Amino acid sequence: MERDPAVAGQFYESSPSGLARQVDDYIESGVEKEHAIGLVSPHAGLMYSGSVAGAVYSRIKIPHTFIMIGPNHTGLGSPVSMMSSGTWKMPIGELTIDENLANHLHTCSEALSEIITDDILAHQMEHSLEVQLPFILHFSSDVNIVPITMMSVSLDTCRLMGEALADVIKASDYPATIIASSDMSHYETDAIARKKDKRAIERIIAMDPEGLYKTVRDEGISMCGVMPVTSMLFAARKMGAKEAVLIKYMTSGEVSGDYDYVVGYAGVMIK
Repeated sequence: MERDPAVAGQFYESSPSGLARQVDDYIESGVEKEHAIGLVSPHAGLMYSGSVAGAVYSRIKIPHTFIMIGPNHTGLGSPVSMMSSGTWKMPIGELTIDENLANHLHTCSEALSEIITDDILAHQMEHSLEVQLPFILHFSSDVNIVPITMMSVSLDTCRLMGEALADVIKASDYPATIIASSDMSHYETDAIARKKDKRAIERIIAMDPEGLYKTVRDEGISMCGVMPVTSMLFAARKMGAKEAVLIKYMTSGEVSGDYDYVVGYAGVMIK
């Protein structure tokens, strides 16, 4: 299946030249690039969160495959949905799904195969993974992807997902990086958003998936991608990650000037 852009002209420029210029504005030059086990990258409209995403992608070595996990905002499809074949088209290029790795993930354990559904419907209108692609394509059109969306699931499901991802990546013949797509607090004042987001980011930097899941739930932090980030942290921990670094944090108020009603954005690299 060819998956066409769903939010071009809304979350990012729809013309090839316009999108290329838009992404260029957010890419940082002259920074050291490192191999990343996992990333946290936001998914708002590029005018709001593009500088955070650009800072993250500017600092990583592009792997063979990105395993992309994002929240399911539409409610369509299954609780955990993977698109395991085809291509994703964008105004500035297209990326191919890594069918081999997707198949290994789907069959690596009986328990996981009962959780992950091969479901195209969940991906057709979802923006959380699509807005990552302009940054990936800026650096390479040869990299492959494995797109996965998650609704609200249990901590045990996040653990199962993350540890299976780690096993599949470690058994692979080529490097893969896990992208966890998430925005942080939604529609709080700037001061409250920063206070709440700090607590969640502290758990991410500590590489503490259980702590992140609990903190977000107990403190009412409206972090939409907590399931993807928790799953990524379980994977990174099993893969022996040594460090998590906050690359950039900001709120939408810094762009809109409205500090009474903001969304927070964090970019993190785990290595």
